[in-house]
Amino acid sequence: MKAVYMIGSYSTKFGKWIEATHKDLARETYTGVMKDAGIDSEDIGSLWFSNCGWGLVVPPAGDDPGIQGQQNVRGHVAFAPLVNEGLFPKRVPCINVEGACASGSLAFHGAYKDILSGTTQVSLALGVEKTVYPKYPSMVIQAFAGGIDLSEIQRLIDQYQKVAAECGKEWKPGVSNTIFMDTYATQAAWHMWKYGTTREQLAMAASINHFHGSLNPLAQYQFEVPVEKVLADYEVSWPLTRSMCAPMGDGGAAAILCSEEYLKGLPPSMQKRAIKVLASVISGGHERDIAEPSLSHWAAQRAYQIAGIGPKDIDCAEVHDATAFSEIYQAEMMGFCPIGQGGRLVESGATRYDGSIPINTSGGLESKGHPIGATGLSMINEIALQLRGEAGARQVKNAEFGLVENGGGVVSFEEFCCGITILQKSDL
Repeated sequence: MKAVYMIGSYSTKFGKWIEATHKDLARETYTGVMKDAGIDSEDIGSLWFSNCGWGLVVPPAGDDPGIQGQQNVRGHVAFAPLVNEGLFPKRVPCINVEGACASGSLAFHGAYKDILSGTTQVSLALGVEKTVYPKYPSMVIQAFAGGIDLSEIQRLIDQYQKVAAECGKEWKPGVSNTIFMDTYATQAAWHMWKYGTTREQLAMAASINHFHGSLNPLAQYQFEVPVEKVLADYEVSWPLTRSMCAPMGDGGAAAILCSEEYLKGLPPSMQKRAIKVLASVISGGHERDIAEPSLSHWAAQRAYQIAGIGPKDIDCAEVHDATAFSEIYQAEMMGFCPIGQGGRLVESGATRYDGSIPINTSGGLESKGHPIGATGLSMINEIALQLRGEAGARQVKNAEFGLVENGGGVVSFEEFCCGITILQKSDL
């Protein structure tokens, strides 16, 4: 298999950028990743653009202008000003991708395959998202509910009600949060019932992530939250509190991938900063029993096989922790601990940046933030920083191999889509 390298990586600071537009975020992200890569924009042969929510439309009413959503050709629209200004080359194909919260990993995978196939020597994956519209919170929640099969929503609820009854949780969909938080909460309650995972362990996972976030200048939340305050925060959906859940936020992230041939034509200093892509695997979800391993487990096993390494070789990982429970669960699915022991892994301190298997050193989605179309690429950016030794106060010692798990949508008790990416420090 041909070697694929990442030579540019970037993420905006995540936050509530109310005045920024999708075009503004795309511009900042693009100029940032180009500066990091240090290459000529004319070398870019393809663009994979990730976004989920730009299609949100709110009709104008009176003095309220509403929201003019962009239903189609989003990447083309975002990059049109950059093309017109000569900052991005003309005639470059743009492929728009969407896979709910896994969209960023889909864009990365597309760019990766372009290099593998020889279609181009350089490819750009870029994602942006806006989820913060203070006047229309209910409309935003409604728009992003599209991560499930809306024609089968009652079937999904019935599945979760059955599991909730089994483990003694009251199924009570919230009015101030998305259905996704209720599904995560039910899975967490079942895991507690089945394996003895505790609410304190969920709080520990969140607290460690907020600690990591306090060390990350790009994080939406840059403050620590002690375990007792995580537990005392207001309940979103039992057993989850607000501090255990990802916030709404805006931002962008990107990666530039290239072939080994192209990389060897760059200066030695750039070759040294390059990150080798050992594996990029996408898996699809289906209706499964809650006790079965998930699509992320399947994808991770496939990625390890392609990369020629195993879980014990991973020095740091970013997993899709839309809630603190997700980190515990995905640590198990990635093989970092036996199934059912994710809570104990967190409690041991192993997931801290100075632990035996650092997880979510960025702060995770709970602290770093979760602008959906940008999330997967921001996770890849964190691993790139770690492997380059550029992560500052949260730097993992001697990091050589990193893993990213990024899931999106909900079908039964797993996601509709999951991307696993394994990266390695430059071998040149």
